[in-house]
Amino acid sequence: MHKDTVGSKIVKWLLIGISVLFVFLMLVLPLITVITEALRSGWEIYLEAITDKYTVKAIQLTLFATICAVIFNTIFGLFAAWTLTKFRFKGKKLLTTLIDVPVTVSPIIVGLIFVLTFGRQSLLYPVLQELNIQVVFAVPGIVLATVFVTFPFISRELIPVLEAQGTDEEEAAALMGANGLTIFTKVTFPHIKWAFLYGVVLCTARAMGEFGAVSVLSGHLRGKTNTLPLHVEILFNEFRYVPAFAVSSILVMMAVIILIVRSVVEYIGKRNSEDVR
Repeated sequence: MHKDTVGSKIVKWLLIGISVLFVFLMLVLPLITVITEALRSGWEIYLEAITDKYTVKAIQLTLFATICAVIFNTIFGLFAAWTLTKFRFKGKKLLTTLIDVPVTVSPIIVGLIFVLTFGRQSLLYPVLQELNIQVVFAVPGIVLATVFVTFPFISRELIPVLEAQGTDEEEAAALMGANGLTIFTKVTFPHIKWAFLYGVVLCTARAMGEFGAVSVLSGHLRGKTNTLPLHVEILFNEFRYVPAFAVSSILVMMAVIILIVRSVVEYIGKRNSEDVR
């Protein structure tokens, strides 16, 4: 018994040590490198890099695409999760599978698909030209790609919670005369609000860091179609390492903020669940 206890402690600390080492090498060390390289030439150069007009344009475009993706996927995620968990219909499994497609397809392939769908060789191109709409190598293409790659994040957080909740409370509320909006706001949403917020946070994080699909569709037009990740790539390819790391630090800070928000949401959600129990 004593030997088993000693062996268990050894295994526990060995696993903890391996985990800490892995996290340090794969996450902490790269983040430290980004910050130190960004500040290597001093605060003046750092501030000059992050306030450059092209950097500001890239930040604005990244935030715009992220906001559009979160708004669209919030609406779609709620509708899809509600439909898949509260109704029975033919093609339900197919719809569930299609929602997961963005997770399984490479973002580069996604970008190429949209180029073929909306580019010059597309059947839709003459119609888009008549309507004066440009998708490829323009902001609409970037928004479209960002929406696509973040498609399942909110719905996939909501579906398990709604399935566990069941339909008894909604049915009881309907029998008492409550309309659909009242049932959703007073009965359904309180159960899913923390999963919903968690999904929004994950969707935001994924949208801000998207590179592959956006890279194919953007055309790399500086100051027009460059998001922050693309702007970092251009600076790095021009051997402007300090500005590249300075701009990268903005993404790092955004990621840290999102991580903190996610942890807070997760903690509050778990605490509320325990209080209910």
